[in-house]
Amino acid sequence: MPSSTPYHQPVRVGLAGVSGYAGVEILRLIIGHPGLELAALAGGSSVGATVDSLWGGLAGVSSLPVVGSMDDLGPGLDAIFLALPHGVSAPWLHAHRELLDNGLRIVDLGADFRLRDPAQYATVYGKAHVAPDLLAGAVYGLPEKHRAAIATSQLVANPGCYPTATALAAMPVVDAGLAQWVVADCVSGVSGAGRKPGIRNLYCEVQESVVGYGLGGTHRHTPEIEQTLGVPVTFAPHLVPMVRGMLATVHMGVGEGVTLDQVQALFAARYAAEPAVVLRSEPPATGDVRGTGLAHVYVTLDAQRRVCTAQCAIDNLGKGAAAQAVQNLNVMLGLPEMTGVPVLPLLP
Repeated sequence: MPSSTPYHQPVRVGLAGVSGYAGVEILRLIIGHPGLELAALAGGSSVGATVDSLWGGLAGVSSLPVVGSMDDLGPGLDAIFLALPHGVSAPWLHAHRELLDNGLRIVDLGADFRLRDPAQYATVYGKAHVAPDLLAGAVYGLPEKHRAAIATSQLVANPGCYPTATALAAMPVVDAGLAQWVVADCVSGVSGAGRKPGIRNLYCEVQESVVGYGLGGTHRHTPEIEQTLGVPVTFAPHLVPMVRGMLATVHMGVGEGVTLDQVQALFAARYAAEPAVVLRSEPPATGDVRGTGLAHVYVTLDAQRRVCTAQCAIDNLGKGAAAQAVQNLNVMLGLPEMTGVPVLPLLP
């Protein structure tokens, strides 16, 4: 699906799904990106609204209207971000294959193109994949693992937030063949549940409370994590009372004789040239990455119990969603990878 089709300067991008948390975060990053121009917005129930009426914080910044449906996206654009509910992107692309044929770059933040096996997709999401033939050309958008393929792709499946944090914590040990088992214990801010009202994200349900969910291998991100790492993973997600942020604590059983110096060297070698990964000498906090597109990673070893523990802190709306989407589009367009990706956290 690669294309050498030239694009405008600045790159004209469209965005579908601006009424959601990930969508408005992408909008924020596009506006601050020196190489991108927000040229079109599409939506469902928000058609006819302006972005500052959807998000009061954008008053005086942008009054771009949400014009029409997704079917209006495409003409005159170089790229599109799809920040849509799962199950929406695939039917739309199935009906608009000419966009890919014409060289449009697409970054999908939903789950429609993350899993490689359409049968597994049907099992996890409860319905058949409507465009299984497009899966072959879709690239899983974790730059730290698939950068070369992303650079030549027109359709990138932006990873989920939990899979991103878990993979970055585990990859150096797993890829070295040292992990005998993997357990990922993760916490996420409530914005990961989306903006649609529901009991799970009501203030009275969330404040002063922590809850686990999707346990026993039932969470839809488990197959995505296992696909990325290539090993079985026990995954335990938790919702915690904060707006944004994610911390993955990943325990990996290792063999006798593995040393702390050895695992630290693996992480140093793996991430030395990765612009979005910061290796820490102490456990990171979610506040350290709030508002950024960075991942802060820390690793240690319990030699007595032969357990390597790695932590990865990300902003679930940043490196876990919108910032990683911008990072992927930069790679697809041949722009400097971290252009427009925030690296300074919102402090305090």
